[in-house]
Amino acid sequence: MIDQAIVLAAGEGTRMKSQTPKVLHSIAGRTLLGHVLNSLDSLNPKSIRVVVGSGREEVESHLAQIAPDAIAVFQAERNGTGHAVQIAIDGVKSNGLALILAGDTPMLSASTLQEFVAAHRAGKFTASVMTAEHPDPSGYGRIIRGDDGLLLKIVEERDATDDQKLIFEVNSGVYLFDFAALSNAISKLKRDNAQGELYLTDAIQIIRENGGKVAAILCEDFTETLGVNDRIQLAEAAAILRDRVAERHMRNGVTILDPGSTWIDDTVAIAPDVTILPGCAILGSTAIASGAVIGPRTTLQDCAVNSGAVVRESNCTGSEIGANANVGPFTFLRAGTVLANDSKAGAFVEIKNSQVGTGSKVPHLSYVGDAEIGVDSNIGAATVFVNYDGINKHRTVVGDAVRIGSDTMLVAPVVIGDGAYTAAGSVITDDVPAGAMAVGRAKQRNILGWVRLKRSGTGSDIAATKATENTTTETEQK
Repeated sequence: MIDQAIVLAAGEGTRMKSQTPKVLHSIAGRTLLGHVLNSLDSLNPKSIRVVVGSGREEVESHLAQIAPDAIAVFQAERNGTGHAVQIAIDGVKSNGLALILAGDTPMLSASTLQEFVAAHRAGKFTASVMTAEHPDPSGYGRIIRGDDGLLLKIVEERDATDDQKLIFEVNSGVYLFDFAALSNAISKLKRDNAQGELYLTDAIQIIRENGGKVAAILCEDFTETLGVNDRIQLAEAAAILRDRVAERHMRNGVTILDPGSTWIDDTVAIAPDVTILPGCAILGSTAIASGAVIGPRTTLQDCAVNSGAVVRESNCTGSEIGANANVGPFTFLRAGTVLANDSKAGAFVEIKNSQVGTGSKVPHLSYVGDAEIGVDSNIGAATVFVNYDGINKHRTVVGDAVRIGSDTMLVAPVVIGDGAYTAAGSVITDDVPAGAMAVGRAKQRNILGWVRLKRSGTGSDIAATKATENTTTETEQK
């Protein structure tokens, strides 16, 4: 739809008070810059140029990951938006449209940009500025319209008169230009303003004076035009995006019982008829299939949750949860975990880099690391897969229909054959054949009188003495 897109992302962002460049701060699953570039996708620009400055190396590295075809243009000295555009279009030849927008406006939607471009084309304007009616216009450039309703000029806050400061229609920082007109106007900018900088907004007046037709196109939702300049505005933007994402999913058939306490990244995919209970964070590339129930108080990061699965009060990262599987409460699934259909990872269970087969259960209080568990097996309470020898990680294989007794230590590498059992409290260091019972514990022995000898005078000694006296009395009475 457009020829050139120019994103201004060179600002210092000093009000963020951060070692991280402002445009690399993240909300709703993307950086501020990432949100802007994502909104541009629907316009299919032939070329995207991102003007970078502060934190150049970090921004360029991030840009290479999320938009490898975009061109980074370095602005060594920040001399205003006009100067940024000058260096961005230097040497560029185009007969089309140039869209210019800021890299810190994460709430600007693709649909709003599409409407903006369509209105510009329909009006056959030389240049257009997206505007918004802001309830608190302080700090924004004011829109001055002519008698014909078209844009006359934009006055920056520092240069505005008292009367002009009473205007609520403000500049959003989003512009659309005929490229030839932009190239001509940008070369004529001057620094005669309070900041001594080259203002892109002055190009509007130059184009109008040269006979161009310039429009101010109003965005209906002013929140889409809000920029992020400090941590407070970052939190405000995050909350707006949270509500927007939740509303989109609810309109698509997802039940979210408490949208205010539910944080879903814009990158997440959720099918209809999923239920999300309060206090959840669903992040990254997570995908949830129909019929699943998530929460309450659950975090999913880069997970795949299949149909009918239930995940309660758990933290899961980089894991796949099979259809009708049951997870939680208080379960920790780490990267590489795959739970097959109808499996279970119960209360206070941690699983890492392991596969749990269909119908198998790890019900409670266990650690499973670097393991493969077959189908219809049961891992008893307080079982530990001892996978680390202090230097290397080793793998445990548990077959089908295995019963691991409570408080078993499976010292890897070890294989438990199909249908085998382990006795409760065993330490298993050797392979167990199919159908065998493995007992790996010492024979119990009782050292009589040990408490009187070693813990004389303690509560235990008093209780033991009393119990012994009672037993002796009962024996004598008989």
